[in-house]
Formats: sequence, structure tokens, C-alpha cells
Amino acid sequence: MDNLDEFDINILKELEKDGRMAFSAIAANLKISNTMVHQRINRLVEQGVISGIKPIVQEKKIGYDWASFTGITLNKDSDSDRIIEELKNIPEITECYYVTGSFTLYIKIVAKNHEHMRSILYEKIDNIPGIAKTDSIIELGCAFKRNIIL
Repeated sequence: MDNLDEFDINILKELEKDGRMAFSAIAANLKISNTMVHQRINRLVEQGVISGIKPIVQEKKIGYDWASFTGITLNKDSDSDRIIEELKNIPEITECYYVTGSFTLYIKIVAKNHEHMRSILYEKIDNIPGIAKTDSIIELGCAFKRNIIL
């Protein structure tokens, strides 16, 4: 947060409440100019602090009742770039992380039901050359999910 000042933090807090909030409303709430809000948000986007304003899809509300966190062990860690590109082609994989420990990658998978999850794991992921094994933990519900608190 070295490059964020009080104005940036307060603008981000307003956007956290409602990412669709008009710049003029943010300006009014913070008692600063609309131009300042616009310039600050543009700078935060250019710096990569904000990567975009997107809807947060509630997967369970659209029929994706199953989720897993799956560790992936690779035959060779040097294959990770190629394997990640193949994982990106599976739309049910919503997150992918490099990790330390027993796995090379850790992914989140969302599925409609038990059979759909089995299909993703056994017919899509396990067929990617270079994946040695997967180890999944089924998600039973999200207690909370948030951005970093400023």
C-alpha cells in the first residue's frame, strides 16, 4: 500500500461497497471533485491495483452446487506453463495458483453435481499430459470471501 494515499484508500472503500457507484456519488460522499475520483481510478487501473469492475457470480444460484479445491502434482514442474494453458480451457476451473508443498498447482473447480465434478476431474483434467495426480477437497460452503481490507 506504499503507493496508495488516503484518497485512494477511501475511493477503493466506496467501490467495495458498490462497484457500480457513479464517480459523482463517490466524489460527493468523499467531498472531493468528480475529476479527482476519475483520475485516481484511472491511475489505480493503470497501476494494476484495480483489474476491473466485474459482477460477482454466485455459482450456486445458477446451478453449480458443487465445488472443490484440487491440488495438482505434475510429472515435471517445468511443464507448468503448458498445463496451465490447458487448464484455462476448462471453464469450470475458476482459480489456479502456484503453491509450495506437495502440489505444484492448486485449483478451484465448480460443477453442477457429483457426476459433473467426476467428469471434469477424470475426463478433462486427468487427460492432460504431464499431470501425475490430483487430490481434491470438496467445498461445503463459503463462510466468507472478501478483498483485502484497507
